[in-house]
Amino acid sequence: MNDIVLLDTSVYLNVLDVPGFNQDRVVVLNEFGRSINAGDYFLLPLAAVWETGNHIADLADGQTRRRFGEKLVGDVTKAFQGQAPYRATHFPDRDEFLRWLGDFPEMVMRRKTVKKLREGISLADLSIIKEWERNCRLHPMTRVRIWSLDADLAGYDRQP
Repeated sequence: MNDIVLLDTSVYLNVLDVPGFNQDRVVVLNEFGRSINAGDYFLLPLAAVWETGNHIADLADGQTRRRFGEKLVGDVTKAFQGQAPYRATHFPDRDEFLRWLGDFPEMVMRRKTVKKLREGISLADLSIIKEWERNCRLHPMTRVRIWSLDADLAGYDRQP
């Protein structure tokens, strides 16, 4: 199996070309194309979907919000149906989510990065990290990484 790549919100916003969040679109699409050609397997974490929806809801113009809201729905639907180059991650059950939630107080105490001394790890980022850990366990002989434009999540890259 080739690499397993979890898409972070920063990357997914560029893939969808959301105005104001698409400044790295050319670089992202070029890397995406190379990774697709390499046979990498892409996962779309639910946190990235929720955060992308939040950014779309904050767009200034109602028509633009509507257009990108529909684009998000169509794209995520395709991901669930296996028609996109990525698949949606699994839904944690109640017990799994409660375990994640139990880790949250410790994670908010950690510095997000050396440059973000006053910012801890968000619950959304924690859920992406937990999905990364899950895939590392399920695929011990495969590289698993979070593709993010943010240094904190980009550091999650396990190579066997």
